Amino acid sequence: MGIDLFLNVLLLLGGFGALYFGAEWLVRGAARIAAAMGTSPVVIGLTLVSLGTSAPELVVGVTASLTGESGLLVGNVLGSNLANIGLILGATALIRPLGVADRVISRDVPIMIVVTILVFPLVLDGEVGRADGLILIALLVVYVAFTFWTADEEIDDLREEVGSLAEEEGEGEGRRTAHNLLLVAVGAAGLAFGGRAIVNSAIFLAGALGASTAVVGLTVVAIGTSLPELVTSLVAAIRRETDIAVGNVVGSNIFNLAGVLGASALVGSFPVGESLMAAQMPAVLILSFLTWPIVASARTVRRWEGLLLLIGYFVLVTWLARI
Repeated sequence: MGIDLFLNVLLLLGGFGALYFGAEWLVRGAARIAAAMGTSPVVIGLTLVSLGTSAPELVVGVTASLTGESGLLVGNVLGSNLANIGLILGATALIRPLGVADRVISRDVPIMIVVTILVFPLVLDGEVGRADGLILIALLVVYVAFTFWTADEEIDDLREEVGSLAEEEGEGEGRRTAHNLLLVAVGAAGLAFGGRAIVNSAIFLAGALGASTAVVGLTVVAIGTSLPELVTSLVAAIRRETDIAVGNVVGSNIFNLAGVLGASALVGSFPVGESLMAAQMPAVLILSFLTWPIVASARTVRRWEGLLLLIGYFVLVTWLARI
């Protein structure tokens, strides 16, 4: 037991290191690709970065579907969305107030809310089947296509200074593009490995402490798989890439619901417990609705609003863990 505990602590620390460097490389490569394409960092944050940082949720979701751990699967997705909004946006805004692009306010946050609402009728029968999975994946494809299509209409308004992240390196165009794509790929792989390592070690540690599976899924696993988003958003905020920070959270929530639940359902149908429908899903919807007025006020997530999100997150999680 002592050796297992020591090895899992090492795995936890290694996961944190993989998350940090993965986030650094992913944001750097994404910002450079955005500059080269003439595309705003917010678009990259809503698509490439959010998809990459959601890899741990996807890995856990598919694995849980294959092993029949439906409670862990759905609890991880909903818990991650709660953590993305309350913990990540809240903590990041405390470090640096986050500017919010107009498109995030008028389009992406409403889309996140709509996708959250659309999940409800799909789970009313107590199961997410393959047909439901196809619907969710179709929603994700439409969202990603819509994001890039509408970006072309506002390219002058959306283009922003990406600072040192997008600086030229004096390479040929082909080598520079390949280097940036490699940064994104290695960064995403590091995030996926780090998230997986943290989840595995956290589950072991929680089990050693006698925590229930339900509480582990809602807290330890959800927070563990959300750490890539947290680190990526913090790095982006520190580097003043606040569009990436906010867009990453919104895009990740959409991907978690549409992509992770959808892909997991395609692997195999899974049941949804009554407590998940009656408590966790409404909690995610409440926090999603709260996000809209916060990002719309002054087009900035201010420090006191970040504190409000953090308090809301911990209150909801504490309530859900006791149900």
